[in-house]
Amino acid sequence: MAPLGRAVLRLRESIISKFFRPLRFGFVGLLNTVLGLAVIFAAKAVLGLGDLAANLSGYGIGLICSFLLNRRWTFRHEGRALAASWRFGVAFAVAYGLNLATVFGLRDAMGVNPYLAQACGIVPYAISFYLMSAYYVFPAQPALAPGRPGTRD
Repeated sequence: MAPLGRAVLRLRESIISKFFRPLRFGFVGLLNTVLGLAVIFAAKAVLGLGDLAANLSGYGIGLICSFLLNRRWTFRHEGRALAASWRFGVAFAVAYGLNLATVFGLRDAMGVNPYLAQACGIVPYAISFYLMSAYYVFPAQPALAPGRPGTRD
């Protein structure tokens, strides 16, 4: 393919990716939530686990699912999985910390209804987790120049 054709194709893919990537991230988040709740409910009802163990199980499986789907489908990351998994854990911890700060700040400092505070906490969590996932956890791979050793022609 001619260099101009490849450049146009990459630009098109980049535009489409930047538009659909947040939607895919949101879909993975919804799927992760449903899966996590299903595991929590099954762990309690079928396995007889307590709330803490069931919650840890559901969140653990949900995070693994989220990592795998976001790595392969949302961000199409081809870098090292182990390194990305550590960064994913850091990003989750930061996003969750922002969620808790929002919830408790709204609830305790501003007197907001706890249910509304929980709902508001989703916003900084989702935005920060997406941005950290896009630019820190699963950064875009730089394109290699054609015709040079190690290129992706």
